[in-house]
Amino acid sequence: MKLSPELDLLRTKTRRHFLQSCGLNLGGMFLASQAGRAATGDSINPLAPKKPPLPAKAKAVIYLHMPGSPSQLDLFDWKPELVKYNGQDCPKQYLEGKRFAFIRGVPKMLGTPFQFKQHGKSGAWLSELWEHFPKVVDDVTIIRSMTTEQFNHAPAQLFVHTGNARFGGAALGSWITYGLGSENQNLPGFVVLLGGGNNPDGGKSLWGSGFLPSVYQGVQCRTSGDPVLYLSNPDGVSRPLRRKTLDAIRDLNEIEQAKMGDPETQSRISQYELAFRMQMSVPEAMDITKEPANIHEMYGSKPGEASFANNCLLARRLVEKGVRFVQLYQWGWDHHGSGLREDIRYDLPKKIKAVDRPIAALIQDLKQRGMLDETLIVFGGEFGRTPMREIRPDSPGGYVGRDHHPHGYTMWMAGGGIQHGLNYGATDEIGYYAVENKMTVRDLQATILHLVGLDPYKLSFPFQGLNQRLIGPTNEGRIMKDILA
Repeated sequence: MKLSPELDLLRTKTRRHFLQSCGLNLGGMFLASQAGRAATGDSINPLAPKKPPLPAKAKAVIYLHMPGSPSQLDLFDWKPELVKYNGQDCPKQYLEGKRFAFIRGVPKMLGTPFQFKQHGKSGAWLSELWEHFPKVVDDVTIIRSMTTEQFNHAPAQLFVHTGNARFGGAALGSWITYGLGSENQNLPGFVVLLGGGNNPDGGKSLWGSGFLPSVYQGVQCRTSGDPVLYLSNPDGVSRPLRRKTLDAIRDLNEIEQAKMGDPETQSRISQYELAFRMQMSVPEAMDITKEPANIHEMYGSKPGEASFANNCLLARRLVEKGVRFVQLYQWGWDHHGSGLREDIRYDLPKKIKAVDRPIAALIQDLKQRGMLDETLIVFGGEFGRTPMREIRPDSPGGYVGRDHHPHGYTMWMAGGGIQHGLNYGATDEIGYYAVENKMTVRDLQATILHLVGLDPYKLSFPFQGLNQRLIGPTNEGRIMKDILA
């Protein structure tokens, strides 16, 4: 559409055009460099697959995040000394100068109410709550020495997934699709599946693209109903008519791109085209009814339900079809003991029962298909739980729970490039501090990028005058070579 001369003049009087026309034209040089950097690789299709700059051990990542954070002391980190101290006042050295989310005064020590025993050739200590996971424990590396800088949910979730405790960072999955593109041009490179009845505290920023072009943000899919909201054509709009509409929009956007040079315009074109292709490919990829009965039995999945089992099966289907990064969130692990639902004796067994079989099935299924060695699986929360019992004055019901704890907790990794059956790191005798092979969130991020063939120290994007990186501005993030195969 031809604008009037007055509107066209107003349109051009933007800050961008002022900078482009100023004395030394430095603004134009800067903006041109930004656009050039944003269009890394294929300028027509930002999601075109790219060759990893480094040898890659993993082609895809499945990240199983448990918002609220499971208690490592009741699931993975057996502390017989803590059981001996159960019910005693917490020693002062663990309280003085420390910050807690909710604990006040002098709490009592809390030994686990569950039994532990060793499993597999690795001799991994696991809680009795795990029934199926012990069968695959020799395929994973359990990291019992994780630490983080944050002790509240939203900042800690943002930190582990975007490298920044504040909103505005780019998600890990966005960084990986930015660096590598997508192997399937008919599906998103980064897919998000939610479970547990609620969203994580960090919200959709956990899978947002931040300062990266928006084409790299995670696409939230559903396990029932339309897989992606608003993907279907409206009533009365046929697929040929949709194609003609998109062609017209593309032509207008290309005119805009040529005139303004905004990389987001190219992202918009790519997103419209991807959405059109997804109308055909996503329903087929998300249709788990096509899986045989023995696979459903293995996962404990039931088509039509919104369950963690269905999400794990979908994750396998998606990476099998070339999706680069699949993020699963299973909400509900914040066991403070403020009520029955937050009592670790009552609710933690329920939470484990919901994830135990699907997790083991995911590892077994990938392994039997020859895909485990090229698919990296990550499991964990945003921090750990305290060795002390949390008792809130407003909830004197005798419930048992633990507060947030950043100084030592457990995660595990399996698959692409990770050692099998390794017990890595350790906390002290009561599980308070990581004391052996300490591993930080930055280390975790650097290691994941390395395993997919990206250099965590060179992968960057210019924003606000800095070359932004997932691992932050310093090189403190280490590639944890001790856990690599």
